[in-house]
Amino acid sequence: MPPHPDGYAPDDHLGERTLLVAAAYVVLRRVGEGDDEVLLQRRAGTGYMDGSWSVLAGHVDPSESVHEAAVREAAEEAGVVVPTDALRPLTAIHRFERGGPQVEQRVDVFFEVTQWGGEPTLREADRASAMGWFPLHDLPDPVVPHERVVLDLLAAGAPVPAVMSLPR
Repeated sequence: MPPHPDGYAPDDHLGERTLLVAAAYVVLRRVGEGDDEVLLQRRAGTGYMDGSWSVLAGHVDPSESVHEAAVREAAEEAGVVVPTDALRPLTAIHRFERGGPQVEQRVDVFFEVTQWGGEPTLREADRASAMGWFPLHDLPDPVVPHERVVLDLLAAGAPVPAVMSLPR
């Protein structure tokens, strides 16, 4: 078969190749009474981890950078304006199921944000049932597990690895 004009063979991404689903996560943090606080929302109506608390997050749309996705998700979910230069890279998590389907190969890019415009409010009531600020050392239960890993490292003041894989 002749190669595709972009240099790839037509079947180069089939079968044994990993197809990653990318998502952007925004960890909105502020100084609270005696402890740093993080903005969380309780998932509802999404079909994934409904009832669990999570940071602002969403999939990267086609033709969109992960930075643009983070800014868009913060606006859509909480109504806040996050300048791109306020996104501080925190970590990337490669989540996968060994032997699982290609759609379960995911890369989650986490950004920490301490400066934004506007007051966060719940904007997607069809996807979240509550939103609030919580001390990093006293998070509600349950928190989406892979997000909890990141938040627990922040609460402990521990270094957050640049890249993590789950399972390890």
